[in-house]
Amino acid sequence: MTISFAIVRRPGEQLPAGLTTSREGPPDVALALDQHRAYCRALEHCGLTVVVLPADPGSPDGCFVEDTAILTPRGAIATRPGAPSRQGEVASVVEALAGFFTGVSQINAPGTLDGGDICEADGHYLIGLSARTNKAGAGQLAALLADLGYASDIVDIRSSRRLLHLKTGITYLGDGRLIVTSDVPRGGALAPYELIEVPETERYAANCLRVNDRVLLAAGYPGARAAVEDCGYEVLELGMSEFRKLDGGLSCLSLRG
Repeated sequence: MTISFAIVRRPGEQLPAGLTTSREGPPDVALALDQHRAYCRALEHCGLTVVVLPADPGSPDGCFVEDTAILTPRGAIATRPGAPSRQGEVASVVEALAGFFTGVSQINAPGTLDGGDICEADGHYLIGLSARTNKAGAGQLAALLADLGYASDIVDIRSSRRLLHLKTGITYLGDGRLIVTSDVPRGGALAPYELIEVPETERYAANCLRVNDRVLLAAGYPGARAAVEDCGYEVLELGMSEFRKLDGGLSCLSLRG
């Protein structure tokens, strides 16, 4: 599937107040802005039109726009983030989506769902059950996807405390390949795919991003880079240190369609 556009949100001065389980300390806002600009340039280099939303002073985690919507070629679905402090981020993203979609469906209470728990693999959707996405939210999404003509499967990651989202530990590279961490459940919905496991010391790099003919990868993970390049993909490395401090990865920073 060719990707033609991305929606991103600029990090704001309130970024250090974002939610995190990391013990790496608060992010440097100036460096985060530099890394975000490099991220946008990389998306443009991959052929995308990038829509940059302004920082939202009321949403420290607002730059992680992936959690607010699911984009498919046939329609968009607004989420209901599992962290109550993030539910206010959705409305402005839905406004931005109006330029690309006619109507946007919605996950409703009691359902919660974060976009970071949804991994699309050639039109098949893997839905992660996690601390942020509950059964009601997953069920609503599966039904909405079915209405659009897409199949989906549930992947329960609630037993792994290191996986905030499904895509913390999994990325679909294309060509039937998933890059994964050791604690992603094997078998079941993942059985049809070739699994490429990243070294345990490089687990952060499992959240990479296939954008048309290239794979964006966090800088500083040579084992993961070698594994991706061995599959024949061109890699673009990007600094992600400041977003890692907030449990954020490469996919988190954009909505792509």
